[in-house]
Amino acid sequence: MTETFHFHPAPDAGVGDLGSVLQATLPLLSQLLEAVPARVVVIDVEERFAWGNHEFFKFTGLHPKQVLGQPIGRIIGDAAYAGYDAVRERLGSGQTVAWEGWTELAGAGRRYMREHLVPVDVRDGVPQSTVVMSLDLTELKRRDAELSAKVAELEASEALKSSIFDHAMAALVSTDETGHIVEFNPAAAAMFGILRAAALGRSVAEVMIPPRLRAAHEAGMARVSAGGERRVMGQRMEMPALRADGSEFPIEMVLWRTDVAGQIFYTASIFDLSERQSARSEIERQREALRQSEKLTAMGSLLAGVAHELNNPLSIVMGRASLLAEKLGEHPLAGDAQRIHDAAERCGRIVRTFLNMARSRPANRSAVSINDLATAAIDMLAYVLRSHGIQVTLELLPGLPAVNADADQIGQIVLNLIVNAQQALGARDHGRRLVVATGLAPMTDGDRRRVPRVWLHVRDNGPGIAPELRRRIFEPFFTTKGEGVGTGLGLAVSRSIARDHGGELTLLDDGEGEGACFALQLPVSGQPEGGETEPLPLAEAGEADARVLVVDDEAEIADLIGEMLAGAGYEVMTAESGAVALAMLEEARFDAIVSDLHMPDVDGAALWREVRRRQPALARRMLFVTGDTLSPTARQFLDEARCGSLNKPFPKAELLARVNELLDR
Repeated sequence: MTETFHFHPAPDAGVGDLGSVLQATLPLLSQLLEAVPARVVVIDVEERFAWGNHEFFKFTGLHPKQVLGQPIGRIIGDAAYAGYDAVRERLGSGQTVAWEGWTELAGAGRRYMREHLVPVDVRDGVPQSTVVMSLDLTELKRRDAELSAKVAELEASEALKSSIFDHAMAALVSTDETGHIVEFNPAAAAMFGILRAAALGRSVAEVMIPPRLRAAHEAGMARVSAGGERRVMGQRMEMPALRADGSEFPIEMVLWRTDVAGQIFYTASIFDLSERQSARSEIERQREALRQSEKLTAMGSLLAGVAHELNNPLSIVMGRASLLAEKLGEHPLAGDAQRIHDAAERCGRIVRTFLNMARSRPANRSAVSINDLATAAIDMLAYVLRSHGIQVTLELLPGLPAVNADADQIGQIVLNLIVNAQQALGARDHGRRLVVATGLAPMTDGDRRRVPRVWLHVRDNGPGIAPELRRRIFEPFFTTKGEGVGTGLGLAVSRSIARDHGGELTLLDDGEGEGACFALQLPVSGQPEGGETEPLPLAEAGEADARVLVVDDEAEIADLIGEMLAGAGYEVMTAESGAVALAMLEEARFDAIVSDLHMPDVDGAALWREVRRRQPALARRMLFVTGDTLSPTARQFLDEARCGSLNKPFPKAELLARVNELLDR
């Protein structure tokens, strides 16, 4: 027990009629002991529990039969009981002991407690009983630190009243039957900002109740005085209260009535709910944000599945269009076929971008082109931007160096910035413009790392961000969007990702007078960007006579791959399943295998394992075609097999180049 003790001398004996005072206040005392939120117990001369109020038994979770008559050490634990060694002598001299501090309570663990021990009927240095009042301040310690100091300084001028009423942590206010204040404890004075002397004798409605609620209060008092229903007695109520400075704050109140010697008193036990209500509001806001996040996650999983299924038909459209363009040669319709191919290829890029975002996977940093990420994001959001009447301008610096980053995470930042701009432009009636620009920030003398940085700006001509909000927009859960539109996490997460990559995400004040401009800066990897993609080489003439087995459960895909390979001079055979492929391997020799990864019955992984068992050399010349290499099972298998993979949809040149690599092995 780590505590601070305060000792108060025993009251002078024989001064006044103590018996008559106790007799008059006993009903009020009994009800006060039961109603106050403190735990009150009486310990007999043998330090056994003789009596406890409801709050005490509620805290211990024990039935009175399990506690009464038991030594206090058995109930509160040895650690807490050991602390009483320091107070026995003081109690024996008739002094009241007040302490607070940390202690270890059996069944409750380490708690910060405040206790008052009042000796009763001291004989030969031994109290015949001791009244112990305790309050758990573990959760409220910080909020009530000032009040704790005041309570510790109070002297027990009237031992019984001081121990129960004046030292209570809750605000206790008592009125007579006319509603005028007769008692106003220090907690109430601190809570309501008015001294006890100034509150006594005044109407409780004037001191504590907001003006708009006073009529209802007066009506309730009149009803109860006339013998009507006591609706609020003994009930926990939450309501607004009034401070002396005119401000309102939420409270929780329990009101009870006491009849003492023919007089009626009403006493309220009051707690300030300001912090609790603020915390409750914050929790509810975060809960709503979590629900929104869960909905987005579910929608992302659904759309990822749909996107994955689109890869097969896109492969067919793109591949057939490519073959058709080759067959048409110089025919005027060849241009139409090429346009079909280009449109399908664009759809494939959008699907791949979406799958990269939707799949949860460990960070994988590599050389990434910011220009490619910006182009992919605009491609993915092209319909949304176009349907909202937004004119998009790309100002991408050619030959921009690559950055060492996780493409999915940086792509998420770019998408988030563009989506934010699109939503902000919704407040503009016409002339909506969005500019996405990239560039290279040169090294400066002030850059200690001497590392050039790639930057990306997303600028819109929307309403912009108010100056008083600019410093808060990167705070988690803060949003300027309407209810249901945003979670307030996008910019906070984006900045965190940027900083994890050694970069920064900021809001620029570019002086253009309208809209907002967000700037992403990332350190470069030192590797130059490749510019336009060079066409992949076709198969060499000396290798084109090789025999290739194509395995795919979708006949359209198998025929497409077969036709592409046959056009390059390969001898091609197709199998509609892994089981058929294994049977064909028993009958014929193959130089390479191109197989779908996800198939019923014998899938690509099972086929590879069986080929490795039968023909280890051929197992090293297998290429797997799949619509989603980012799924955990696919990625794990490809890492294990160390085989190449080809994402659907794919161009003919890439297929032939991969097969060429296999044959080189």
